[in-house]
Amino acid sequence: MFTSRFWRRFEPARSTIRRPNLSSSSRIHIPLISLSAKEQFRQNIFSLIRTTMTDSDKFSPETPPGLKKIPPYWYPYTTMAKERWLGRELLEVVSTEFRDRSMEYYRYALESGVTTINGKVAKPDTIILNGDRIENVVHRHEPPVTSTPVKVLLHDTERGFIVVDKPGSIPVHASGRYYRNTLVEILVSDFGYEKVYTVNRLDRLTSGLMILPLNADRARELTSEFMAGTVRKEYVARCKGRFPSEEVVCEEPLLTVDRQMGLNVVHPEGKPAKTIFNLIRYDENTDNSIVRCRPLTGRSHQIRVHLQYLGHPIANDPVYSEKKIWGENLGKGGIDLTPTDERSAPAPPPHLISQTEASGSPESLSSPPTGNAEQDLSSGPQKRLLPRETGQDIGMGSPVPLSSEAVGIITRLRNMKDEDEDWSRWRDVVFRAKGALTPRGLVIKPPPGQNQRKRGKAEFVNEEWNLRKAPVWLDGQPTKSKGKGKGKAQINDGEERGEAVSAEPSSSSLAAEFDKSSETSPATPPSEPPQLSTDEVLEKVSTVELSVAPVVETDRVYCPECYLPLHPDPKPEKLFIFLHALKYTTSLGTFQTDMPAWSEEGWTWDQS
Repeated sequence: MFTSRFWRRFEPARSTIRRPNLSSSSRIHIPLISLSAKEQFRQNIFSLIRTTMTDSDKFSPETPPGLKKIPPYWYPYTTMAKERWLGRELLEVVSTEFRDRSMEYYRYALESGVTTINGKVAKPDTIILNGDRIENVVHRHEPPVTSTPVKVLLHDTERGFIVVDKPGSIPVHASGRYYRNTLVEILVSDFGYEKVYTVNRLDRLTSGLMILPLNADRARELTSEFMAGTVRKEYVARCKGRFPSEEVVCEEPLLTVDRQMGLNVVHPEGKPAKTIFNLIRYDENTDNSIVRCRPLTGRSHQIRVHLQYLGHPIANDPVYSEKKIWGENLGKGGIDLTPTDERSAPAPPPHLISQTEASGSPESLSSPPTGNAEQDLSSGPQKRLLPRETGQDIGMGSPVPLSSEAVGIITRLRNMKDEDEDWSRWRDVVFRAKGALTPRGLVIKPPPGQNQRKRGKAEFVNEEWNLRKAPVWLDGQPTKSKGKGKGKAQINDGEERGEAVSAEPSSSSLAAEFDKSSETSPATPPSEPPQLSTDEVLEKVSTVELSVAPVVETDRVYCPECYLPLHPDPKPEKLFIFLHALKYTTSLGTFQTDMPAWSEEGWTWDQS
């Protein structure tokens, strides 16, 4: 006899989002520390000592309601050199590919020898060659995601696939700063599936239905259907303005012009794309339209960019529906495409200008010419400025020359991201007072034979770190393990797998800087002095008087392990967009979720 609980597992899951009561509030910056970088580090050492001498718990970030967070953890990363990296210096590649840490920090970390290439310590000017294997240890700070759980709508054991409803805010697979808070890892860790295959993907901010095969044969079959264009897909979106009542077909080609920000635009050199739109309902109260979207191709951000081009961007899209980025027109009809070579060096926000003028900009590695020829000559030859120092990194990954309007949009998008993270890159200065980074006890195993290497696969020499599990924090409380079972929805049980998977390196990939044990790396150490152990620090500071109050008492400004500048948590409602994958029709059948709550008639939301 099957119980009602059993059958509920196979019923379409209902969205848990219910008319949030949103309220606007002014932005609050984390307070600046008025002390010098050296004094900041000194005070953080005292905080570390106090923590060491007490039985206080290990640092875990507080989690506000509506968010799911994972405490920072150490992660071994390895990758093979990509084609676009070949022939370039390591520092140039790192600083243009990743933007979470400052330029100065990346140089400092590389000079400390925390990154190896083919098992040998690499330096900032090391040239990357074809076939190079690059390894380093990441102190990974995964961004928070919403606490809305992943839901398994169907598990077909005979045909070997599952149908899930993915919440907005989590990516499908590991990329950037995300690993454990990804759909694939959640299905493996929380639900107990041994392996799932992704044959298509949804954007991180998009919610909705996905079909995931559980074996390679089913994955190949479904992949061929997606590639042949025989899968019928249906989405629902909430967009700005009154959408036309008649059917609208958009066939504008799409092109990715900035990899870092994931920006796509309508461009004649782009890939063919076609989307059919039909109005479901117009809501006069919010001046929003609920629209059915049927993409006939599968380009990145296709629905989002086509709606923007038509003048009806998704109502809460942080990229394509922001007037501060696109202006009053919001990108309707596309942007100017006239190429330009003009670029501007990155500039600090107004409230940090005095700090960068006094202590130097962490985003600049070279002193600019003074204009005094005699003084410039006496200071020696000027070092070559890296692309990120001059702004030339904008457009480096674009397949076409960028226009002035496109450069401005990318620059404003970068600044908006920095502002959302409280300008943490411009506050990334504490490491200046530290010794060289020489992480010990976090040594990556030597690479396997050339024919056995797998991208993204790495393990620590110390097996305890490979098996280490971290709790998941949900709505401010750590979740407890409930065990694993295939197909059982053990949501947020905190059981996290320790093995590495294929992933893009984290933007804080060079943050392995804190002593964890007395083991030393087998690689040749750098010539700089090693970092002090806890015992050595205790001995050195035991006679020092504390001249000022501790910098950090309750609110942490920097990570105590990697000194990453911390920033406020986002509001849960900012972590998803009003775009939902509603229905897929394949050879396996037709599958559908319920309509999302934000599509209901009379639904309101705070648009401030």
